[in-house]
Amino acid sequence: MTYKDFNEFCQSLPATAYVVQWGGSHVWKVGGKVFAIGGWEKQGEPAFTFKTSAVNFNILKDEAGYRPAPYMASRGMQWIQKFKSAKVDDDLKYYIKESHRIVSLGLSKKMQKELGLNG
Repeated sequence: MTYKDFNEFCQSLPATAYVVQWGGSHVWKVGGKVFAIGGWEKQGEPAFTFKTSAVNFNILKDEAGYRPAPYMASRGMQWIQKFKSAKVDDDLKYYIKESHRIVSLGLSKKMQKELGLNG
């Protein structure tokens, strides 16, 4: 997945907002809360960071091409970074969509309703 593909996919999710921050990273938010980040690569390949469930965190942290997200996971947050080409972009799209869902569920019920989420 390229950053262009990443941005197009994140934009297709409901009630999202885009900002460039943290050293030029592509940051996607729902209700003002971050759900996906494109950037922070160290290997010369695009890197993508997203929030996960506890189960997915425990699975992905040991998968080839994934790792606990720098800075976030070290602070006890369940965020994963895909940092090497993995088998299929569909997997990454699933995890980004799931991150969007997890983060949106953490918003107040009022905000969820205003944004038309989780109805």
